[in-house]
Amino acid sequence: MQRMNFLKPYQPVVASILNQSRPATILDAPSGSGWLKGLLGFDAQIDGLDLFAPPPDAYRTFRSIDLDLGLPDDLGLYEAIVCCEGIEHFGNPDLFFRTARRHLVHGGRLIVTTPNVWFPEARLQFFLRGFFPSFPCLVGRIERGTHMHIMPWSFPQLFLFLRLNGFEDITLHDTEEKKPKRVYERLLGIPQALYCRHKRNKSITEEERAFWSFAGSEQSIYGRRLVVSAVTPNPAGDTGVVR
Repeated sequence: MQRMNFLKPYQPVVASILNQSRPATILDAPSGSGWLKGLLGFDAQIDGLDLFAPPPDAYRTFRSIDLDLGLPDDLGLYEAIVCCEGIEHFGNPDLFFRTARRHLVHGGRLIVTTPNVWFPEARLQFFLRGFFPSFPCLVGRIERGTHMHIMPWSFPQLFLFLRLNGFEDITLHDTEEKKPKRVYERLLGIPQALYCRHKRNKSITEEERAFWSFAGSEQSIYGRRLVVSAVTPNPAGDTGVVR
């Protein structure tokens, strides 16, 4: 495996998930610089889609695609689809999740990373300014097809979109970042942590308990990044269970 200096905390997490499951075919959308290939410890066929980046080296195929329109119908099936730092740019994320499931085999895995807006400083900035960090007012720069952050995400919102599209085993993964980043954020996050703990203790189903455990985790409340994986249901049907 190629050694790299990880500039983004989500990169080693995504690589670890894939190195454990070892899918034979991967769709990287958006593929960016193609960093994913260099972090895999096994052979896999990787196809890339991106509107802004050039074709990555060592990828099997590459197409310039506007992912806001969903994945192309003529794509084949994949054992894994990776979407790093993409869904915050999509105006219709439900279409992306729906088409991603369509192009995954039964038991195939979707991995998504995106900025998290649930951490206390982000919510404080929204309270004071009306805008989350990295999601500024875009007036004067609004143009379809440009690289804009337009859709802020938290774990509960991402969970909702995944479940609406039939994904299961929805998991929030930890990243190696300081959580919380600032001392005052610990205090601001306590009410939210207590609320999630209360909801978890009152949960009736396994799905509810798992959801509130992830929602009340330090990664969800204090982390700057979300790394979430989910799988397509097996042919027996969608159990609706998160683990």
